[in-house]
Amino acid sequence: MVERDFAGLGELRRGVLVLAVLSQLRGPQYGYSLKQALIDRDMPIEEGTLYPLLRRLEAQGLLASAWNTDHAPPRRYYQLSPQGLAALEALSKGWRDQVRVMDRLLDGEAP
Repeated sequence: MVERDFAGLGELRRGVLVLAVLSQLRGPQYGYSLKQALIDRDMPIEEGTLYPLLRRLEAQGLLASAWNTDHAPPRRYYQLSPQGLAALEALSKGWRDQVRVMDRLLDGEAP
C-alpha cells in the first residue's frame, strides 16, 4: 500500500502546479481567490508556494499583474499574458498526451 505522504506523490503534485495555476488565470484573480479556486477543485496550495510561483511566472512573462486599489485592501490581480496562454495550451496538450501514455502503461496495454 502506498502511503499518502510517499515522496513520489509530492513530486508528482509539484510537477503539475504550474499547469494548475495557469489553468485558473484565464481571467484576473488575486492570490487568495486563486488559492480558493484551486482548493475548490481539489488542488490545495500553500501561500508559501503560491506567491513565489506567481512571481516566477510573471518574471518569465507568462503572467501580467496589476494592482486594484478600488477596494480595501488593495489587491494584485494576475492574468495570463499572451505568452502564458500559449504556455497553457502547450502544457495542456503535453499533459493530455502524458495521461494517455500513462493510462496505457498502468493498464498494461501492449504498444
